[in-house]
Amino acid sequence: MTSTTVSAANPLLTLEYLPALEALGNDFYDVVDAAEFPQHRLRFRNDDLVRRLGLDPAQVSDDHFIEAFGKFQGREPFLALRYHGYQFGEYNPFLGDGRGFLYGQVRGTDGELYDFGTKGSGTTPYSRGGDGRLTLKGGVREVLASEALHALGVNTSRTFSLVETGEALWRGDEPSPTRSSVMVRFSRSHIRFGTFERLEYHNQPDLIAKLLEHVIDVYYPGVRLFTDPQERFLRFYDELVDRVAQLVAQWMAVGFCHAVLNTDNMSITGESFDYGPYAFMDKYDRRFTAAYFDYAGRYSYGNQPIICQMNLKALQKPLRLVMPEAEMEQYLAQYKTRYLAYYHERMQHKLGFADLPAELAEAIVNQTLELLDAVEVGYHSFFLALAQQFTPQWRSAAEQIFATTMQASDPAATALLEAWQQGYHRCLKALPESAMPMVAQCLRDNNPQTVLLRPEIEAIWEPITLEDDWQPFYELLGRIQQPFG
Repeated sequence: MTSTTVSAANPLLTLEYLPALEALGNDFYDVVDAAEFPQHRLRFRNDDLVRRLGLDPAQVSDDHFIEAFGKFQGREPFLALRYHGYQFGEYNPFLGDGRGFLYGQVRGTDGELYDFGTKGSGTTPYSRGGDGRLTLKGGVREVLASEALHALGVNTSRTFSLVETGEALWRGDEPSPTRSSVMVRFSRSHIRFGTFERLEYHNQPDLIAKLLEHVIDVYYPGVRLFTDPQERFLRFYDELVDRVAQLVAQWMAVGFCHAVLNTDNMSITGESFDYGPYAFMDKYDRRFTAAYFDYAGRYSYGNQPIICQMNLKALQKPLRLVMPEAEMEQYLAQYKTRYLAYYHERMQHKLGFADLPAELAEAIVNQTLELLDAVEVGYHSFFLALAQQFTPQWRSAAEQIFATTMQASDPAATALLEAWQQGYHRCLKALPESAMPMVAQCLRDNNPQTVLLRPEIEAIWEPITLEDDWQPFYELLGRIQQPFG
């Protein structure tokens, strides 16, 4: 990355920062200071997001990033947000922003309000003995996760910048000492399910209603049209259930395991954020667990739909202080149906189909999952091979579908493969011959050539550690940002 002299007018500091959350009052946050760091080296900047702010990346230097998001000069206040949460099923009233803060809120060129939120920017009243820092590897992993998920069509926060800060950190889950960094997240909101849970814990229904009105006004434009407060609140919950169902379907279709789905990691906007020990699974395995400390597999890949449903149920406890619980329960009862509809739609696209009859679509998705569960084949490599091998001739000759795969398969899986082959052929026959090019395009558009598996991350981390060589990182970043070629 190049370095230039910081100009008198830093474009990142002259943005119009809006006190949307700050204006709610200090019941929701504590004003904090940023840490001072011995070194500042910009390792990542997101020019795509710079453009979304209406800025020209050529006019925003690396030193502008460092001044604003490494040295934290020229702007205040910084707000450490207050929240609680259920962590692995146990309520924790000692949470809050422990190593980050809300830096500011700005509007994008799309008119939407966005947060700049830091991670690794120093201690706060909620650090609980921690150092308030972020390891460089943790920052690198979050950059990669957020950019990969965004490119795959997942509703996710993104990373705006990553600055290496020159401190030596000691961690139990990384070889130590390890390098430090500060990251800035770009997201719709940092208000969490746990933000409301904290207010219920302190018996503050007036603040729950106040915060809920703010959330609806800023993030749920269709809901704010309802004039009756009770109806407005219930419509909000209904839409949140729908957003979460859609988000989980997106994770499941791309083979992503978040790993730490505590209620303090659930955004009130239904956006995915906060990537720690996440992983994309290699082989299809509902029991796949990304976090080494999740011994019971609570947050395994296959549990994600039910865990998020449970988190929506837990959110009813604070929300019932301002709206009827029975009606919320009626909306939550629709969660599974909505999730399955979104999931089958995404999986149908991975199989190359945009608009199959519902019965055929459900059947081929279920057959595919049954096959993947039984055959020793990578989840992503299966779909990529389907995209690469597809030919319109498959519609005329079922025996040609995945012919090379069939010949090389384990004999024990032959029956499943043959059944899947026939099911896929039925789907192709349900479409006119003229639709075959669209099937081929749909396959190419929904099955990435590069997937962020653990070996990919470790392969780029080793040269950073040993030689401070960042080129493999930037090359991988480029591939995951354009995953479909």
